[in-house]
Order: sequence, then C-alpha cells, then structure tokens
Amino acid sequence: MSTLPQKESRAPATCPGSASTQDLDSNYGDGLERECSRKPDRKVSEFCGVGDPTAMLSSDSSYLSSRGGVIKWFWDSAEEGYRTYHTDEYDEDKNPSGIINLGTSENKLCFDLLSSRLSQSDMLRVEPALLQYPDWRGHRFLREEVARFLSFYCKSPTPLKPENVVVLNGCASLFSALATVLCEVGEAFLIPAPYYGAITQHVYLYGNVRLVCVYLDSEVTGLDTRPFQLTVERLEMALQRANSEGVKVKGLILINPHNPLGDIYSPGELRNYLEFAKRHELHVMVDEVYMLSVFEKSAAYCSVLSLEGLPDPQRTHVMWATSKDFGMSGLRFGTLYTENRDVATAVASLCRYHGLSGLVQYQMAQLLRDRDWINQVYLPENHARLKAAHTYVAGELQALGIPFLSRGAGFFIWVDLRKFLPEATFKEEMLLWRRFLDNKVLLSCGKTFECKEPGWFRLVFSDKAHRLCLGMRRVRQVLGGKSQVAEEPHSCQTREPRSQHR
Repeated sequence: MSTLPQKESRAPATCPGSASTQDLDSNYGDGLERECSRKPDRKVSEFCGVGDPTAMLSSDSSYLSSRGGVIKWFWDSAEEGYRTYHTDEYDEDKNPSGIINLGTSENKLCFDLLSSRLSQSDMLRVEPALLQYPDWRGHRFLREEVARFLSFYCKSPTPLKPENVVVLNGCASLFSALATVLCEVGEAFLIPAPYYGAITQHVYLYGNVRLVCVYLDSEVTGLDTRPFQLTVERLEMALQRANSEGVKVKGLILINPHNPLGDIYSPGELRNYLEFAKRHELHVMVDEVYMLSVFEKSAAYCSVLSLEGLPDPQRTHVMWATSKDFGMSGLRFGTLYTENRDVATAVASLCRYHGLSGLVQYQMAQLLRDRDWINQVYLPENHARLKAAHTYVAGELQALGIPFLSRGAGFFIWVDLRKFLPEATFKEEMLLWRRFLDNKVLLSCGKTFECKEPGWFRLVFSDKAHRLCLGMRRVRQVLGGKSQVAEEPHSCQTREPRSQHR
C-alpha cells in the first residue's frame, strides 16, 4: 500500500478472548479483494508516503509512459485471484466444482426484490432531456431526491440542500475526484488500517495522492476498549510521524460502518475525530456506503450528517452509493454531499468523465423516492436475510473454534486465522490464502487491507445459502488439512429467503 515507511511489525498481539469465539463476537467488505495475489518481490507497501512510485517501477512496455506502467502494474499485481475465479466460477448446474467467491463484498441476497422493483413500468422513461448532456452535478430532479433521501436516512437535524449534492458513477470515482481536487501531487490522507484496500488506487492513480496508515491492532488494553479501535491519540501519532517524514497530510478518510472490521463509530467518537481534523485543518472524507446495511437492531448507527453542528462543515465531505445498501454494484451510482461549494464545483467538473446516463439518473430518482417500498419491503427483508446468512457463518466459525469480530453491519466477518499460520508472517498468510484458492474458495487476506498482523481474513457472507454452505465446507477442509475439493452438500441449515412482500 502507499504508506509511510514502517518498522518491522512485532509479533501479533494476543486478542483477549482469542480462545473463545463468542467473546470476540459479543463485542462486536470489490475489485481489490483479490489483492492477496500480489507478487512478493514488488509490493504496493513499498510505495511509501514519500518518493515517487514511478522511480521504483519501470514500465515493461515501450508503448506506455512511466505513469502508464505504474497503472498497469497495479492491475497486473492485484488481479490474479480474481482472474482465476472468473475462469472457474462456481455454477450449481454447469460447474459445481468451481470457485466459491467469499471475497468480493457484494450483496447477492435480494436480486428478486430488486429485479421486481426495477422492472416496474415507472422505471422506464425516455424523453429528450434524459438523452442530452446533463448538468454535470447530476440532473436537478435526482439531486433533490438524494437530498431528501439522505436527510431522512442520515437523520439530518435540518434538511440537506440539493445544491450541495453531486452524483457520479460510484464511490471509487468520488475518492479519485476528491483526492485530485483537495490535494497537491504527493500529499496524503490519513486512513485507519486495516482499510478497504482499493482506496489506495482510487486516490493514487489520478491524483498521485498517498495514504498514511493509522495502524490499529487487535490488542485490548482495558474494559472500555475493543480490538482495532481508532483513537485520537493514534491519529495524532500518525500525523506527527508523517510530518517528521516530510509528508504533508491534507485529510482523513473514515469508513463508517467500517470495511473490513464492521465497526460502527459512536456519535462521540465521530465528533472526536472531526475535532482532531479541525485542529489540524484537515479535510474529512466519510464513506458511509454501508449505512443501511446494519442488520443487528442493537447496533446503533450514526451518520456524520446527523451530528448537530459539524466542527468544520467546509472540510467535511460525505459519500454514499447504492452499490452495497441496494445490491447494485454493477449499476454504478454514487453521491457526494458537501457544504463546500468550491469542492462541489470542482468534483462536478470531473463528473464529465464519471457521469451517469440520464436514463440511470431517472431510475435512481424513482428508486430513492419510493419510501414505502424501501421501508416496508426492501430494508426489512434485506436485513433479515443478512442476519440469517451472518448467523450461519458465525455458527460455522464458532464450531471450528475460530475467533472473529462482528458488529452486525456490512457483508463480512473479520476472521482471526493466526493460529493456522506456522509463523506469524505475511508469507505464511499468502500461502494460506493460496490453499483456500486451490481448494476452490476465494477469501480476502489481511494484507489486502494493510492489516499489520498477519493471519486476519475477511469472509463475505452476503450470498445464497447453498453457496455459503459449500464455501464454508471448503474452508473447513483447508483448515482441517484436507486438499480435495468439496462436493455439493445435500443439505444446508441456513435460512432461505422469504417470499417477497409484493
């Protein structure tokens, strides 16, 4: 990852309750999930917070610039696992011995609900304005619906304003655009690690912006602490370290709910992080892409937009998309909310390269305004199916005596497989990841998320019962030392989705 130089990691800290999966569980997920296949001799982690990656990597093609060579290298070094999966995808009828994908954070549980809603007659409309160049911020009718939608679901104390909304094709483009307009070349964002690894490419490939990791660990130091907990003290230390290395930090990235940890920041924690950023005049980019995927009723979620009086509203920028909460990762819709009109205008200018078609904008407006369907049909059923799938996978991990973290949000469980590594090294983590792939199950290893402790894996559970059951059977085989590929089991005790309400 593009991080500051770091000392050799110490031996993994013991996570209290590691002998008891239940202890960890009671206290508490796209493109680059397949990064675990990186070539060991040229790791992205060599891209430190200072220096130019193009100086370290020369293009192996005479047709590419040095920048093009780096971009190609990112693709080549990160795609092996995913390419392998796509050449041997599991299919219940055509390829039952194919690879089960428990690595990509997608919600595959509600296609029936979505296909029914998106196929209704009110979703299809063709008129001249939808086929012509739009306002690059997005059509006014869509930005009005986004403002109303976020005001309601983020529980904003005052109505959000359409003029502060920009829409574009996904959060990946948002990260790229914000990095480009907020930072000079070579500047950096702080980001708590582990984190969703694709952000490295999002901020670097266009903007040449780096990431400075705020490294978290699994060690619990008191009754009021939790594994991988982000504190202001850790933020201050990372910022000081960056300054001492001559790296100018321009902002902080927060993911809430968190990917891959599943953590949900409390209102007090959010305010503390925002106050820290204000003291140092840092922008804060808040990724809330899983905000409606909190399926445990006891897990209280708080959007940053719900806070009364943001410490620095001109430097607070919130992003959301339909890719996770509505299971539409292939549709590509994302939105930015910022009170800083200069930032909104600059990002909107880049939307000419990342815009949505008028037809898609119309569909999104129709979907977001259908509050009855969202509240009475989609969200209750989606949460029930996520909870059922999570309960099944959590039970399988408990039966195997594997510790894990889970907070009842997102599509994934952060799993502690350190006891299955002969040595606490990322080389051994890679070997375990390859054993999973060889046995036809794709997971995401901790190095993908810049976790400093070897042996943590992210396991995605938001899939149909029969695939989850087979995938977990293959996981058991790998961890039990078996090498043969599992056959389709005859039965599975997961809860099948209920019939849709309408």
